[in-house]
Amino acid sequence: MKPLNASLCVLIGASSYGIHASVVKLGFAEGYSVSEVTGVQYLFGVVMLFLAFLFTKKINLSKKHWISLLGVGVLLSMTGIFYGLSLHAVPASIAVVMLFQFTWIGVLIETIYMKKLPSIKKLVSVLFLWMGTLLAGGIGSSSGFRWMENSMGILFGFFAAITFALFIFFSGKVAKEVPTIQKSMMITLGGLLVVLNAFRPAFLTDPVQIVEMADFGFLVGIFGSILPVVFFAIGTPHIDSSLSTIMGAAELPAAILAAMWILEEQVLPLQFIGILLILIGIAIPQFHMGSAQPRNQYG
Repeated sequence: MKPLNASLCVLIGASSYGIHASVVKLGFAEGYSVSEVTGVQYLFGVVMLFLAFLFTKKINLSKKHWISLLGVGVLLSMTGIFYGLSLHAVPASIAVVMLFQFTWIGVLIETIYMKKLPSIKKLVSVLFLWMGTLLAGGIGSSSGFRWMENSMGILFGFFAAITFALFIFFSGKVAKEVPTIQKSMMITLGGLLVVLNAFRPAFLTDPVQIVEMADFGFLVGIFGSILPVVFFAIGTPHIDSSLSTIMGAAELPAAILAAMWILEEQVLPLQFIGILLILIGIAIPQFHMGSAQPRNQYG
């Protein structure tokens, strides 16, 4: 796969995860709890991926495959759990800024892994992403926020950033030979196991709730588990993880625009400027791809 196409796949996956935030809010508006929303997301995601798995290419998985893919799923689910805890403790604008520290954390992880400093383009890109996140996240609306008194919420947000950066990194490194649907199903299964143990949603003892939440479960499963995991599984093996992290920043603009269109939330002019800066940051590393031939599988 060409690096530009791989980047597009990661972009689609990240945007889907951004839309997922608005779908979750629709669930909250219906009276569903965090445990119900998270549980049904992974449950429906696993079920739908399993149905697709029955009709797609598959291979026999080794013990190493099982451990690595379930582990990647654990990282994704932990991101959601930590982010939820952060949102519960601090304003959303602060939580989203902490989560989006994954952009520079991902570049740092790739630097350590490759033992090579990132390019100037990537550093400039991260700078644009960081500035854009501050504006798009509406952090200015939390000017009276006391950072030291809300250290746990900040810490949970930072943990979410670390686990999301690690998810992006390992999703492109492990089990490359496993077919996409099979790989995605295993990752989502890992997430489901963590969520069921962490939240123990009510539908475990009252299966009727699953039927009642079917329509919502389908939507939240599509945007929260299937599209992000599948497109990350397709794209991340073909580009370096720091570039995948930069593409992942599309989640925030998608989340803001989805909230505006789906939830009819007001978006401030500064947030639009922030979105523009994020899009510029995402575009910067792509400039060389159109004309230059990739030197290896990571471009």
